[in-house]
Amino acid sequence: MNPQSLTRSEASTPSSAALCRKSSLRPASLNRNTQPWDSQNGTVESRSGGKPSTPTPQPSSTPSLQHPNTPALRHHVRRCADIGCAALAFVLLALVWQPAKAASSTNRRLTVDRIFNSSEFKVESYGAIVWRKNGEGYYRFEDAKGNGGGRDLVRYDLAAGTKEIVVPAQAFFPSGDDKPLAIDGFELSGNESKLLIYTNSKKVWRQRSRGDYWVLDITSRALHQLGGGAPPSSLQFAAFSPDGSKVAYVRAHNLYVQDLDTFRITALTTNGSPTLINGTFDWVYEEELDLRNGYRWSPDSRQLAYWQLNTSAEKMFYLINDTGGLYPRLKPIPYPLAGEANATARIGVVSASGGPTHWLRLPGDPHAYYLARMNWASNSTQLVVQQFDRLQNTNLLLLANARTGQSTPVMTETDAAWVDNDNPFRWMEQGRDLVWLSERDGWRHAYRVPLDGGTPSLITKGNYDVTSIDAIDDKDGWLYFTASPHNPTRRYLYRVRLTGGQAERVTPHGHPGVHSYNISPDCQWAIHTWSDFTHPPVTELIRLPDYKIVRILEDNKKVCQNLAALKRPLSEFFRVDIGHGVRLDGWCLKPPGFDISRKYPVLFYVYGEPAAQTVMDSWHNEWGLWHWMLAQQGYIVMSVDNRGTPAPRGRAWRKSIFHRIGRLNAADQAAAVGVLLKSRPYLDPARVGVWGWSGGGSSTLNAMLQHPKLYRTGMAVAPVVNLRLYDSIYEERYMGLPQDNPDAYRLGSPLTYASRLKGHLLIVHGTGDDNVHYQGTEELINDFITYNKSFTMMAYPNRTHAINEGKNTTRHLCELLTRFLHQNLPARARP
Repeated sequence: MNPQSLTRSEASTPSSAALCRKSSLRPASLNRNTQPWDSQNGTVESRSGGKPSTPTPQPSSTPSLQHPNTPALRHHVRRCADIGCAALAFVLLALVWQPAKAASSTNRRLTVDRIFNSSEFKVESYGAIVWRKNGEGYYRFEDAKGNGGGRDLVRYDLAAGTKEIVVPAQAFFPSGDDKPLAIDGFELSGNESKLLIYTNSKKVWRQRSRGDYWVLDITSRALHQLGGGAPPSSLQFAAFSPDGSKVAYVRAHNLYVQDLDTFRITALTTNGSPTLINGTFDWVYEEELDLRNGYRWSPDSRQLAYWQLNTSAEKMFYLINDTGGLYPRLKPIPYPLAGEANATARIGVVSASGGPTHWLRLPGDPHAYYLARMNWASNSTQLVVQQFDRLQNTNLLLLANARTGQSTPVMTETDAAWVDNDNPFRWMEQGRDLVWLSERDGWRHAYRVPLDGGTPSLITKGNYDVTSIDAIDDKDGWLYFTASPHNPTRRYLYRVRLTGGQAERVTPHGHPGVHSYNISPDCQWAIHTWSDFTHPPVTELIRLPDYKIVRILEDNKKVCQNLAALKRPLSEFFRVDIGHGVRLDGWCLKPPGFDISRKYPVLFYVYGEPAAQTVMDSWHNEWGLWHWMLAQQGYIVMSVDNRGTPAPRGRAWRKSIFHRIGRLNAADQAAAVGVLLKSRPYLDPARVGVWGWSGGGSSTLNAMLQHPKLYRTGMAVAPVVNLRLYDSIYEERYMGLPQDNPDAYRLGSPLTYASRLKGHLLIVHGTGDDNVHYQGTEELINDFITYNKSFTMMAYPNRTHAINEGKNTTRHLCELLTRFLHQNLPARARP
């Protein structure tokens, strides 16, 4: 486990609050049945509406939610959001998919209430785990038996196949309290003798990264709150020192260390302020570079390296809360818009016992770069730093001396478009080399990078993309990674020798879907989660590398039974050829009882920007079921991934949208709609709709306004209307500086085409959206008024980008969208 993080004890599916303009996929694509797609000839993969065929489950990452500064939570779906034994899988799925014997017609149809206001289709996850250091077991919290309430800390011994209660629930009741601590996250010290507990968490920007921390001695059961007399929910990112003797944390923009023997607190910085931030980050660093915890313990526990941000040059954006009292309240957020001044960042090293900070000497002007990664170089004398330039097309890897601050370039990664910020430090050879992801040969591959400045060497080879690195087995010489060489809608586990060579698939063949893995430190075990387009997640414990299923951890049997009782839509995945050698992936849901001789309205679900795919062979929870409901009501629902979305189809595919957001995606989507209308006569060209959230809201507006004769109805939720109004790091990464490319910004903004509106348009926005500001929607409203255009608008007071705060909000929003469709895109099939 990363010593800089706490693992959350309660895993869940990604909440809508975790979605941003980039990741706000909202209704992720639905799951489906199983026949494998022949990617060579592009044949359609169809799914019937009855009982699904028996898929063999496959790995998917552990549903463990981690403390907001960890990679597991980052991924954060944004712009902003993959079992081996065939016989066992057959038995499992045969069991869970038995249809209800006497399902009524009412129970066979979905409603908004059933989807969003009941637990019928609530997917359960196994919960967060923390691997033991030797990999032979893990810790997790489980509900305590008996009437006392609370949760026990349990340790699983995988080799012996046993579990034991390490700390009973009663130990988590603070003295004098009648309720146990509500555990939001936890970490164990290096020798597993102490437990660090995160509780009472509150949101800072878009994550719950501020709360209270307690330390429990596992042997004595002594429980102590950290922070001295700190106010409630005021500590951030507490982490054990590697030797377990201290805990560091951030409070009020300053960095502290607390000794666990004496509980004496030492302030390592004292100059923190709202504009001088020590040990954590501003809004845009957190949102776009996935940086939250801004310090790192040295391996010898004697020093800490930390970021310091100066945000004084950033302009303030004010959110207005009109519903918080008699008078409106202002919420100020330093928020750099595209082309505006960013915070400056630097990195310093300070003794854990206090004293002066020694600053690293890094090349360049701090106003013109980002410090996107930093950590100790597997020793306590050197630091490794990644420095991006403002345009984010150059990533400079630096090795710095912690004592002198002198830095030396190790490697430079460049790209004519942008360099992805997807290279956390992954060590091999006891820290002598890094494993690095690069698109330098046209595909995203893993490279071995020597820290002595030697030439990087390719580890993975071939015309496919590595979507993530899952584990490095330094002892036996293997790299485990996720890829899908033949079908970009799926994900599988592979491994390859660290010296390079032919990769071998670890996920068994014949098991489609999306698989993810949480692999133990010794690479002998994994928590694997699998789902596909029509099957909710199954989580299991497997042995590696032979992929032996040891135990089913969560099968979502109840959800499967409820799904089996429904009138299920027909589903398929397909590819659509839009010409010039471009073939786009898509999925389609058809009504139960579909009649090819009739014409149906079609609703396209779109995202379309570089931060997310909508066409994935995976389960997408409630909003996906809303698509099912629409299909039951007579709609055909489709989604297509245009060029520029982050599918594993090579660098050229992903980078083709450079400087063309708002234009390329709109053109590809419209071309796909045109081809589908011609090739599928059951699609009614007079009833074509489109909807999306965040970046998908922007794509919806561009579809309606750039192609007004094609789309008759659109629903844009939380859209970016003017590209100048979104944050600097995201927009400049894909569009360059607005000062250098004003036409690209103008032509990519829906605002430019406001005069062309013809169809029925609904715009939805939360007035408290700190990510995609309500400001842009108001600009569009003004232009629609100027051009005398009729439209429908719904503002959700003081709701964020997720539009899920407050009682009944999600249900209200879903009913609003459903009603608008019924009124403006009637679902009646006609001859």
